[in-house]
Amino acid sequence: MSPADHPVRVAVVGAGAFGRNHLRVLHELPQAALVAAVEPDSERAATVAQQYGIPVFASVDAALAADLALAAAVVAVPTVHHCAVASRLLRAGIDCLVEKPLAASLAEADDLCTLAARHDRILQPGHLERFNPAVLAMLQDLRGPMFFEAHRLSLFTPRSLDVDVVLDLMIHDLDVVLCFAASPVREVRAVGLPILSGKVDIANVRVEFDSGCVANFTASRVSTERVRKLRYFEPGRYVSIDYARRDALVIAVDPSFHLEAAMRAGAAQDFVNGLPGLHFDKPAIVPGEPLRLELESFLSSVRTRSAPAVNASEGCRALALALTIQDEMARHALRTGLAGQGKIPSPVPNGGNQDAAVPGACS
Repeated sequence: MSPADHPVRVAVVGAGAFGRNHLRVLHELPQAALVAAVEPDSERAATVAQQYGIPVFASVDAALAADLALAAAVVAVPTVHHCAVASRLLRAGIDCLVEKPLAASLAEADDLCTLAARHDRILQPGHLERFNPAVLAMLQDLRGPMFFEAHRLSLFTPRSLDVDVVLDLMIHDLDVVLCFAASPVREVRAVGLPILSGKVDIANVRVEFDSGCVANFTASRVSTERVRKLRYFEPGRYVSIDYARRDALVIAVDPSFHLEAAMRAGAAQDFVNGLPGLHFDKPAIVPGEPLRLELESFLSSVRTRSAPAVNASEGCRALALALTIQDEMARHALRTGLAGQGKIPSPVPNGGNQDAAVPGACS
């Protein structure tokens, strides 16, 4: 067996809510050898050690000192610690999958990209929805989308309160739409409000691209229901993706259909059961758990030294748009007097709408 055929020796840093999911999947994957975890909380550490039979260290430095011959690591710590943790691992020659967002700021994200390039390491941002089977299927069949509607609503939980709803939830949809639209951002309008936490919990955003495409995003972590949907319109076609169900519905208009002619022919009665000339299709989608697909892709990149399916530049691009949105929300709060409540930050000097913000700060 060649070295490339051996399971990748991997550790998970952070055994919180999502770190536990990474541990579960890596433990199941034949391509991975889960050899360690890092978790400072003693109760979590004891649980992980017992469940997976691996050593659990209180710090990254302690894990590196154990000489485990690590090849890769998943960084699933709070966002504010992404840069510090991933930097230490990259310097040690370890490939990293860093949970979204890639870092807490563009400067930190750029530092990670520079380190990864300098040490010839793989740096993959954890944009999970890019591996959703429905997204993978429709990515192969794009026909020039010109309007998007994204809704991501969740019940409130105390998870991820170190960031606002844009970096917590909306960034998933920002990344997918940036990928689908394939155009630089021209304009951003945004409004957000804190409801239960000290940061924005609900946000609505309008993004216009240079191509003329427009995208509306709504994200809430104080909803009474859980919704994960993306809808988009292309010439003669409407597509609805349900992230949670991992499926899609495509409604296409027959090119030969003309409404006026149909009405003259007496087809109006058919409208009760749906417009004539519309074709409904459920595309064939290869089933799979997005996290498993994401980790399989990451491990493949580690073993073959190939570029990751979602690269660091794309992580920076999504982060840049998210930070621009945060700045626009702060400007809106100033205009409306909401900033005086003390929960909404002031705009970033010179604007979060930095010129390099959206096409790729980590190129």
